[in-house]
Parts: sequence; structure tokens; C-alpha cells
Amino acid sequence: MLLIRCPYCEQDRPEVEFSYAHQAHKPRPEEAEGTLDDHNWARWVYYRKNIKGVAHERWYHAAGCRKFFNAVRDTVSSEVLATYRSGETPPIEESRIEGEEISFEYERTTEPTSAEEGK
Repeated sequence: MLLIRCPYCEQDRPEVEFSYAHQAHKPRPEEAEGTLDDHNWARWVYYRKNIKGVAHERWYHAAGCRKFFNAVRDTVSSEVLATYRSGETPPIEESRIEGEEISFEYERTTEPTSAEEGK
């Protein structure tokens, strides 16, 4: 069984007490400039990095202190390398996806969607 250290409880607890929330450190789309359309909201909700290696993740201690925290996990071995409180700087740098540019700029769609074309 995988043990995860909760940075708030300061204890190693079994993984069944935790829930994966989402990718950590991803800026919310309302922080982007201009009008936010449905396409960009969908990108934020559904699109995630799929890193092979070290990834920053957000977890929730559901059966303990009920707080969200961040974890650095190796997605190849599932080993949790470090955990840290929300708002703290990650102790380990995330792996890069080959060919990926570090950017969370949201696209601005100008083409009509298929639903709009039928109107």
C-alpha cells in the first residue's frame, strides 16, 4: 500500500484516505485577459498534462484533516517524492513533456462552432 505524508497532519497515512484532485499550479482561466469562451473553459476543466516522470499534483485528505495539499509524484513508479502545503513553492521541479512549451495562454477562438453554424 502506498503511504502519503499529509503536510498538515504531519503523518504518513495510507492512500485510501486521500483523493486525487487535479494537476497542481495550473492558473485559472479567468486570470486570462479578455472574454473567456466555452472552448477555453473546456480546456481548463478537461485538458491536463500527461507527464511521464515527476509531476505536481493536488490531493485532498478526505479521511483526515480534510485539507487540500500538493504532492510531487513520479508517475512511472507512483512514488510520492514530497508533499507540501497549498501556496508553498514546489520542492522538486516538474518533468517536462518533450516538445512542450511552458505556457498556459488560452486560445481565443474566432471560428464559429458547429452548433453556431447551424443557426
